[in-house]
Amino acid sequence: MPLIRRLLIANRGEIAVRIARTAHAMGIDTVAVYADPDVDSPHVAAADEAVRLPGAAATDTYLRGDLLIEAARTTGADTIHPGYGFLSENADFARRTAEAGLLFVGPAPETIAAMGDKLAAKDLLGRAGVPVLPGGVVAPESAPESVHELAARIGFPLLVKAAFGGGGRGMRVVRAPDELPAAVAAARREAAAAFGDDTVFLEQLVVNPRHVEVQILGDTHGRVIALFERDCSIQRRHQKLIEESPAPGIDPGLRAELCAAAVTAGRAIGYLGAGTVEFVLDRAGAFHLLEVNTRLQVEHPVTELTTGLDLVRLQLLVAQGHALPAKAHSAGHAIEARLYAEDPIRDYAPSVGTLHRFELPESERDGIRVDAGVVTGSRIGAHYDALLAKVIAYAPTREEACRKLARALARARVHGVRTNRDLLVGVLRSAEFTAGAVDTGFLDRHAAADLCAADPSATPVHAAAAALAGQAERRSRASVLTSIPSGWRNVRDADQQVTYTSDPDTRTTVSYRVPDHVAIDGKPLPGLVIHAAHADRVDLTADGVRRTVHVHRVGDTVYLDSPLGASVLTELPRLPEPVPAETAPAGSLLAPMPGTVVRVAVAVGQRVTAGQLVLAVEAMKMEHEVTAPYPGVVSHLPVGTGEAVDTGAVLAVVRAADGEESGLTTKPADPPVDPPADPPAETPEEAVG
Repeated sequence: MPLIRRLLIANRGEIAVRIARTAHAMGIDTVAVYADPDVDSPHVAAADEAVRLPGAAATDTYLRGDLLIEAARTTGADTIHPGYGFLSENADFARRTAEAGLLFVGPAPETIAAMGDKLAAKDLLGRAGVPVLPGGVVAPESAPESVHELAARIGFPLLVKAAFGGGGRGMRVVRAPDELPAAVAAARREAAAAFGDDTVFLEQLVVNPRHVEVQILGDTHGRVIALFERDCSIQRRHQKLIEESPAPGIDPGLRAELCAAAVTAGRAIGYLGAGTVEFVLDRAGAFHLLEVNTRLQVEHPVTELTTGLDLVRLQLLVAQGHALPAKAHSAGHAIEARLYAEDPIRDYAPSVGTLHRFELPESERDGIRVDAGVVTGSRIGAHYDALLAKVIAYAPTREEACRKLARALARARVHGVRTNRDLLVGVLRSAEFTAGAVDTGFLDRHAAADLCAADPSATPVHAAAAALAGQAERRSRASVLTSIPSGWRNVRDADQQVTYTSDPDTRTTVSYRVPDHVAIDGKPLPGLVIHAAHADRVDLTADGVRRTVHVHRVGDTVYLDSPLGASVLTELPRLPEPVPAETAPAGSLLAPMPGTVVRVAVAVGQRVTAGQLVLAVEAMKMEHEVTAPYPGVVSHLPVGTGEAVDTGAVLAVVRAADGEESGLTTKPADPPVDPPADPPAETPEEAVG
């Protein structure tokens, strides 16, 4: 029976931290690996030792199996845990790990290979009695005519999916034949970048199904058990945002059928370790296989909280030859929300920058768990997945778990990058979600702007607090006449004044006289009582309600958090410097985020129509389209495929046709209107479900 003494964790971020925590609790030493952008990542500090992987791109670092195996040899590690994403479902890596005399925490290479070939897996498991959807492979050498013939046999709408990946990468919805060539090409590019293989396949699309999966575990003694189901239907871009267990509305009979089908799948492939069998569930209660993920899932914490089992511990025990428990029990309800550095209002565009503050209210006593891969000061770049943390709530009932998770997220203080926090809170507090009416079309029916809508009273209260905190900070730095109130004059003739902006088009002017007067855009704040004003917090009553507003200033930017929500205000200079003339030529299409140009679809001199694809930029493993905002002619193309660009870089210039105005449209590539019937997960590095 093998014994694990030193474990190399071949991953990064929150999952690497989480694996290290359990390994240390079991008395196992750990080794981290890190790419250059991750030199100060918490997962490096969480391990006993760490080995640098030179470079930044995943293909040069975390996807280099040879470097990972060499790191294990160098540090004396006897075992490799792949986490999720990256090489976790790479059969060749598992095979080479074994050939190097190292233990691989996961199923046998043959099992990974069998399930990694999605079509072969569907055929194998279909013959074993697991319900499957019709589909067919599109090999790199497939002729366009054969692809169209395959699509016609399956029928529209359909999905184009990566054959050797998951997590929403390399996936496109196709509703009509003319959309097929572009969708296949885009899916291939993403699949190649994420998984190193551009093979894709077509599959029948179940419109707005529920995404339900079953956690399974198998041991070397031939036992395969099911640890109940999870619902992962709240998704964007075929990627999960909110997961929960048990799945709402699943009766005992359907639960038993789902678990039995999952165990059948596990036994058919001789499964070893932790895995997930994913299904789409239609409105009639029929379910069909999506795929089997041969790794730990991002959402495994909800199963841990409802069963009381540590799945990483069970993975490590099974890898050492121990037997699984004969039975498991589930109690209570757990819900997980994925906190991403992205802007839902801008089509979930990734957000990069420095986390000036990262505080999430974690309390085991209160049933709140946080699995994070970042800390205050972490730099969020464009190289890897945008996941910052997973926040999980556990309670006796689903209703209580929803409330607790929404409150925990609302109280979080995340400053420096835009996040989907408000969207998550909006979903959790929506009537449809709390009623359990979930499916993969939820975010198509509910606009992100509506779910993220702020309390209208937040702006005046927060602007007042920002001004009062600013004056308190300035007075605290005064070296003379420290007893004189801020703004004091012998003859009071004018209020102090400061102007903030929350976006380019919105300005809020605060006029104030300490200690008893504040006006917002000339209107006095009703019922104002200033109880205390400090540089980091302001306690005030406005309109009969007393609140504490927490204030965090970074340069000219002020971050404010209160029961009304969170705001980010930028203080405008009282005497602004002259602004140089705009240097970008008229009609410029600018990069909305740092990334890499992966496709140029036009040429200089080409006429384009409004909405036509000009080029595509990849950032945080997602492809974003830059389209022509109006009819015109491409007059300049300063970038090419493979070129790295910064935010604001000129990507192309489109000379508008007469009567048209210039602008820029950027959107996520082929956004899913009917979220996938596939196992959303995360990203190649954190591709999970």
